Amino acid sequence: MSQSHNLAINGSRLWDALMEMAKIGATAKGGCNRQALTDLDKQGRDLFVRWCKDAGCSVAVDQIGNIFARREGADASLPPVMFGSHLDTQPTGGKFDGVLGTLAALEVVCSLNDLRIKTRHPIEIAMWTNEEGARFSPAMTASGVFAGAFSLAYTRALKDFEGKSFGDELDRIGYAGALPVGGRPVHAFFELHIEQGPILEEEGTDIGIVVAAQGQRWYEIDIVGQDSHAGSTPMERRRDALLGAARLIDGVNRIGRMMMPDGRATCGVITVSPASRNVIPGRAFLTAEVRHPDELKLEVMARALANLASDVSRELGLEIAIKQTNIFPAQPFDTELLDIIRKAASTHGLSHRDIVSGAGHDAVYLARVCPAAMIFVPCVGGISHNEAEDCKPQWVTNGANVLLQAVLAKAEIVAQ
Repeated sequence: MSQSHNLAINGSRLWDALMEMAKIGATAKGGCNRQALTDLDKQGRDLFVRWCKDAGCSVAVDQIGNIFARREGADASLPPVMFGSHLDTQPTGGKFDGVLGTLAALEVVCSLNDLRIKTRHPIEIAMWTNEEGARFSPAMTASGVFAGAFSLAYTRALKDFEGKSFGDELDRIGYAGALPVGGRPVHAFFELHIEQGPILEEEGTDIGIVVAAQGQRWYEIDIVGQDSHAGSTPMERRRDALLGAARLIDGVNRIGRMMMPDGRATCGVITVSPASRNVIPGRAFLTAEVRHPDELKLEVMARALANLASDVSRELGLEIAIKQTNIFPAQPFDTELLDIIRKAASTHGLSHRDIVSGAGHDAVYLARVCPAAMIFVPCVGGISHNEAEDCKPQWVTNGANVLLQAVLAKAEIVAQ
């Protein structure tokens, strides 16, 4: 049966749930610190599980801590329509990143219960472990295990800055479940998320249709020159590693700008040695990353970085070594699901536009094993990963209504 055009979620109930979850790990500046596998993460998980059971869902936890809350369909043999996000936050995170997608999925289930709607396919809320990567790196770890990008053993062995392992902490908080990770069919996966950027709010657009997630390549760059006296070394005799780093940083910025509007290029960390005010730095270290949703253009950016390093090395007499530390391929989302989301937005009279995600999300890994798509709503000022992160109740409601319609289009209404 096609989706019904007069269905809507309970926006007030969803907002109240978001504000209640935000009390767990609340920070003085109005944000949240609920990092993965901490006691506060356990509290958030416990509350979420209780709410899911209250909504009549059966709850299962897999071996990497992902939580699946299932609402049965008319045909239990069919693969589920899955939707959700995460509950963990950055150390100075906000109330909506990830949490909106998880609790909006729960609200969809509650609304279907209120409306006495039965679906042909089962539907499952997915709460993914350690999406942020703030405590255990890399990010999106457990959805990555689900999709086969990481092994269970590799992930359990990850260490935080205090040397505590992912596996030990997962066991400690009681969320190492018995369910095997992944390896089962999923009919479709939807993820609702705040944009984490300024485009939708600035344009006054209600909904972002996320057509792709940017590919990413991360680098660590070591620069070796010669430390020497700042006063007695002539300018033409210097092998200044910090000057080399400065040239690279400026060049990386130019690489990003040459690939506008979708390209991104950033240097995020720099250290120098010996770090004395009257010594020319002999060594420098910096990180760089390039991002683009088109793999061919991403390769152009990568080659431009290599050429830049070669030029700086030759011009300044430096040794420059670039190590690639991470590769995240560009990920387009499923075209059928994108059309479903567009129709769902139109059903509610919401303005919408195609948009590319500049950040990584669990949906990126799910897209490797099933049809997947994302829905964006605006966030105030485009601010995220910050205690000032904010979203308006109407934006939250809009996104959840689109999610409801999209899920029903794939799960199929059989009784109302």
